Amino acid sequence: MTARIRALVISVAALATISGVPGESIQAAAAPPPPAVPPAALLPLETVPHASARDGFDLTSALSARSGQDRAESRVDVGGCEDVVHGRLVGDDAAGQGFQSAVPGGQVSELVARMTNPPDLAAWAAQAGRCSKVTVDDAAGTASSTVTVHPAPVVPGAKTLSYQQLLTLPGQPPELPGLRLRTVAIAADDVLVVLRDAGTTGLDLDALAVAAWQHAAGPLGR
Repeated sequence: MTARIRALVISVAALATISGVPGESIQAAAAPPPPAVPPAALLPLETVPHASARDGFDLTSALSARSGQDRAESRVDVGGCEDVVHGRLVGDDAAGQGFQSAVPGGQVSELVARMTNPPDLAAWAAQAGRCSKVTVDDAAGTASSTVTVHPAPVVPGAKTLSYQQLLTLPGQPPELPGLRLRTVAIAADDVLVVLRDAGTTGLDLDALAVAAWQHAAGPLGR
């Protein structure tokens, strides 16, 4: 994997990017802050297969630290596909907790967020379909983003989303397939749970996302 792909991964795969700047096409207007999310809402480390010690963060702090940097560095202008390319499912009007942890073959991350204006996951799926093939030219360099929407797990009373993104460099040979990222999201009322893995982790991300949703219910009083 080249350094340019690694640089782009920082803005796409990290949890801080899951909580990136909202886009006009798939985010609602700003609203008053939502209730806080306790760290206990996150999956316990031992429930993530073969995960190492995790790096956790508070979403509000991460948004404050990242938003200015994202706006300053991003030069993506690809016909309304910016949020899809950068995996930005959470906007500024959110509170939450997240973690990122290494697993064999890559890394896995989780975010549990509460917001007054949760994203419309059906609109996200439609936008991802329209943004299935995009050439990105931003601060990390030039790369190709290919997004494929998959059937999402069925969760009673909730909306779900599942998609895969492949990042490659222009002219990259077939023996270097690029970086694969998978995302599964579950949302209902003011709660959003996002699971993402990067690389060749072999994780059952659907099952892990459903487990995360069920686990978060108690700490969030749902």
